[in-house]
Order: sequence, then structure tokens, then C-alpha cells
Amino acid sequence: MMMMEKAMGENVELQQLVDEEIEEEIVQFQLQPHHYIKEDRGYKLRCFKCPYLGLILAILSSLFFSLCSVIVKWMRDVDPIALAAYRYIGVLLPAIPIVIYKQEPLFPQGKRIMLLLRSITGTTALMLSFYAFRHMPLADASVIVFSVPVFTAIFARMFLKEPCGWFNVITVLMTLIGVVLVTRPPVLFSNTIASLGEQDHGETEIWSAVAAFTSTLFGANAYVLLRALKGIHFSVIMTNFGSYALVQCLVVAAMIGALCLPQCGHDRLLVVALAFFSFLGQILLTVALQVEQAGPVAIARSSDIVFAFCWQVAFFKEAPNVYSVAGAVLVMSSVLVIGIRKWILALPESSAARKKFAVLMK
Repeated sequence: MMMMEKAMGENVELQQLVDEEIEEEIVQFQLQPHHYIKEDRGYKLRCFKCPYLGLILAILSSLFFSLCSVIVKWMRDVDPIALAAYRYIGVLLPAIPIVIYKQEPLFPQGKRIMLLLRSITGTTALMLSFYAFRHMPLADASVIVFSVPVFTAIFARMFLKEPCGWFNVITVLMTLIGVVLVTRPPVLFSNTIASLGEQDHGETEIWSAVAAFTSTLFGANAYVLLRALKGIHFSVIMTNFGSYALVQCLVVAAMIGALCLPQCGHDRLLVVALAFFSFLGQILLTVALQVEQAGPVAIARSSDIVFAFCWQVAFFKEAPNVYSVAGAVLVMSSVLVIGIRKWILALPESSAARKKFAVLMK
């Protein structure tokens, strides 16, 4: 009897040691980038060997999304709305098997309206951005469209009651100045346009600039709705988003008579590439957010603008002028600072970096 009690006591102590080791692993899991590796007796937590994996994946995501913009601008014979429909096929098809495998409810109660609003705002933002990519210089449109993180803070304050101090106001003003420099409205820059030897902005160029800025506002609201849906599995969001977006794009394209397949094999290959790049960009961005904090990912995503300038010179032989470069610098600076602030906010309160940059917290 005494031997049995002794054995039971040893088992209890052994279980306590195991529990302490598991708790220590969980703490390390919360503090470092990670992933799961399934083994025969459960899941073992293991850190990634590459500490910058999340940033690398985010930059690769930006690369593929920027290539999507190049394809949209390149395919002059296909309407941007039809191209948006093809893009959402690339988003929807991979999401369907994932949501089936995960056995997630497709229309979770209490989230259906927000899922619908997220789909509407995201779809409208992409359609408008594709119109801007087609009718504006690629770099200029990208500068405006990818300033979304700056405006997200305003709508997060309006709808989610998140704090929005003077820091956010300054970054928004910097972004607006950058957008004005990029678009150069004739009312303000008529003499400058003439001195640079540029043609005056026609009606199409003005509407494309309006479309780009409106796309930014819709995109910011889509990000806010994604924050409200953070408890929903990403495959559910992508399936709802892709399904609604595909229907909306097909209906709009049919209404304006733009629904068609490309005529030649080369253009059809570009359509397949558009869907494939969209899928890769979305998956890489999702994984980047899983292994890295949102702030550094937002910083890495600003590389979209750099890629856009490179593609504009390489593929379309359009050299940006000094105003476009200055506007891009202002917008990129705002996005970078917003990303740094998000990263600092995610640090522990006892962190030296958080104390050092306390001014960014206001």
C-alpha cells in the first residue's frame, strides 16, 4: 500500500513538471514567431529559424500584388471590371476547400451583416483601384491606393472607438499632401503642369484620381471590418468575400457590356497569371500576419509603392517626375511610421523601446 502511494506521489510530481514545461513553452510561443508541427503524441511548438520570415513573406506578397497591377494596366483590351472578376476567381477557388476542410460555419450568426459589409467595401475598393491602375501612371495610382493604413485609424476611431490622437492627425495630413502632389489637380498646379511639359489633366485622369482616393476610403473601411471579424477563420472571410465579389463584378461587367474572354492565348495566360498572383499574394499575406506582428507587416507592405515605381519605368517607360516622387515619399513615410507605431504598441509595457518612443503612443 505504501509503495502504491509512493508511486502515485511520484506520478503527481512528474505531471507537475510536465505541466510546468508546457506552460514555459506556451510563454515562449506567445513571445516569438512560431508554427505548429504535428507529431504522434500531440503538437510541439517550435520557433522559426528565420526571425524575419514574416517580413519576407509580406514583401513577397507585395511583389505579387504589384504584378497584378501591372497586368491590369497592360491588358488594355479587357475592361478592369472583368479583370477584377477573374481576380476573385483566384481568391475564391482556393478558399472553398480550406473552409470545407476546417468545417467552419460559412455564415456565422451575429457576423453575417459585417461579412456582407466587408465584402461590399472590399469589392468596391478593388474595382475602383483597377480603374485607377488602368488610367493613371502605375506609381501614382499605387501611392494613393496603398495609403490605406493611414486612413484606417480614422474609421477605426469612428466605428470601433479606438483612440486617435494628434499622431494620427499628422500622418493623415502628410498623406493628403502627398496625394495632392501625386495627382496635381489643375486648379492648384496649372502653371506647374505647363512648366513640366505635361498635358493638362483630362476628364478621365481626374476621375481616375477620384477613383483611386475613393478606393482608399473603401479599403480603410474594409480593414476596420476585418478587425471586427478577427475571431472568424480567414477561409470563411475569403469564401464570403470571393463569392460576393465575383457576383458583383460579373453583374457590373454585364451591365456595362464589358464581360468577355480575352481573344488570344497570350492575354488568356495573363488572366490566369492575374488569378494565380492574387492567390499567392493573399496566402503569403495571411501567413505573414500569422507569424509576425501587424506593425512590421504593414511596414513591409509599403514596398508595393517601390515595386510600382520600378514596374512603371521597366515596363511602361514612364519616368516619375519630382512631384510624384515627393508625394510618394510623404505617403510612404506616413505608412512606415504607422507600422512602427503598431509594432511599439504590441510590445510589453515594460519594454525599453516602448518607453523610449512613448511620444508615438499619443
